[in-house]
Formats: sequence, C-alpha cells, structure tokens
Amino acid sequence: MPIENAPPPTLSAALRRVWPDLWPSLRVGLIAGVVTALITLFIPNRYTSTARILPGDPASGGLGSLAMMAATAGISLPSADGPDAAYVDILESRSIREELLKTRFRFHERSWRFGSEQLQDETLYAYLDKANMDRAVLALKEHISITRDIKTRLLTLSVETTSPELSQAAAQRLVELLSAFAVDKARTRGSEKAAFADDRLKEARTDLDKTQALFQRFMEVNRNYAMSADPAVKLEGARLEAEYHLRQQLISTLAVNREQALLEAKNDMPILNVLDPGNLPIDKSGPARTVIVIMVFLLTLAGGLFLRDRERVRRFLAFS
Repeated sequence: MPIENAPPPTLSAALRRVWPDLWPSLRVGLIAGVVTALITLFIPNRYTSTARILPGDPASGGLGSLAMMAATAGISLPSADGPDAAYVDILESRSIREELLKTRFRFHERSWRFGSEQLQDETLYAYLDKANMDRAVLALKEHISITRDIKTRLLTLSVETTSPELSQAAAQRLVELLSAFAVDKARTRGSEKAAFADDRLKEARTDLDKTQALFQRFMEVNRNYAMSADPAVKLEGARLEAEYHLRQQLISTLAVNREQALLEAKNDMPILNVLDPGNLPIDKSGPARTVIVIMVFLLTLAGGLFLRDRERVRRFLAFS
C-alpha cells in the first residue's frame, strides 16, 4: 500500500514540543524584565527644552566680525565652516559654560518616577553635584546639545535635565548669554576704531587750542605781520597761520572718520533672531523604560538559551 505523506506539524504542536526546553529561559527572562521594570521606576524622568536661533544676514548683521570678537575672548573659531558657525563655538566655550553653571535657578523636581515634587533653589553647579568646576563643565556636555543646519543656518540648542522648569530656564539662559556676548560684551572692529578716532579727535582739539593761543598772542603783537619789514616776523606769522589751518583740517577729517567708525560699529553688531527661546517640556525625553525592559528580557532569554545549548553551539562553531 502507498504510504501517505504525514501532515506538517502545526505551530501549536511545535510549541508544545519545545515548551519544556523553552520555559526555564523564558521564566528567567520574565523575572529579569519585571525586576528591570521596577528598577527603572526609581530612575527620574528627563525633560528636554529646545531653543532655536536664526542668525541674521551676514551682509547686514556683521556676522563676519564674530570670529574676531571670539578671538578677543580667547576662543578659537574655525574659518572654513561659515561665519555663523562662531555661535556654536561661543556656546561651547568655557566662559559661557561657567556662567551658566554659576546661574541660580528655581525649579521643581521629582526624585523618582512617582515621587512628590520638591522645590529647589540652587545653581546648576550645585545641581550637577561635582567635585570641582572642571568636572562640572565636562558633565554639562551630557545635558546640552548644540546643532547647526548648514543650509538654513538654523542653530538649535537643547538642554536635558530631570526638571522641565530647569531645562527651560537653562535653555533661555544660554540664549541670553549668547546675546550678551555677541551684542554687549564683545568688542567689534568698528567700536575699537570709533574709540581710537574719538581719542585722537580729543588730542587734535587740544593741539588746536594750543596753536590758536600761540597764534592769537602773536597777532596781538604783530597784527599786520604780513606787511612787516622784518622777514623773521613774516615767516613766524605764516608758520603759525599754516599750522592753525592744518589743525582745523585735521579736526574736520577726524570728525568724519569718527562718525564713519560709529556707523561701522552699528553695522557690525550681530543679529540674533530668536525663533524659540526655550519651551517648557511636558512629555519626558527619557528614560525609555519599555525599550529597556524589552531589551533586558530578550538578552536574558537569549543568554539562557545559549547556556542551555552551549555544547551544541560549541560543536557547531568547532565544525564550521
């Protein structure tokens, strides 16, 4: 009689066959997942506040002067990445980070997932709880992210902490520090030129007063020196008159240069278009508790299966 082909095993039948061997590893994985889920409850939520800045037009905002401005503060900037790239280096500079760490914030914070909110009033340096300022500056890199879109030149900075209020306040403070550095504290080429022209104008006016006083005293004694028969008197009078007119022309030139330098100083002032000063985050940005639990479960399950069949795996590896 012909032998009929046996029907293929169903999924339920296959599971019943491997279940006795699979259940121990599965049970260990479930236990590890539950324990991990309980542990993650004691990890406080993290919240991210994002601020966006669009630098002004380099032609009208004078962004090219940022490299010089940063150099005066001891910050080295790249030259081939665009003038607006200076903002990234300024925000990542030691001076800006220290100012942020020294700022005092008032915020609410939970110590764990279901803990009650506690009001805190402390500096960011105290919040990070580091031994010294060097370690605090390094730790701050884990909480601050700065990116720049090359095409749109949009600057995005994000601050992540365990408090929504602290994240927002720190992001807004960073924007304020950048604006203060770029507008108030930095000395542009035009401002230096205007200050020099102003000082030189004051000196020229002082010299003019001295020259005018000498010429006036000479005129009181020699009113018609041009008609004098003494060549020395005529020569001295001509010299004093020429010097007097020269001082007048110099003051006029310096006054024009000073006004031009003041205009350049205003044109060199960087423009910061703050599109978003920093939002108050509502949803957490971390930790991803579900992903952590699933990864621990799968890794524990895979490890259990490997330990159970390690001899078979070893023979397979040795054979191949």
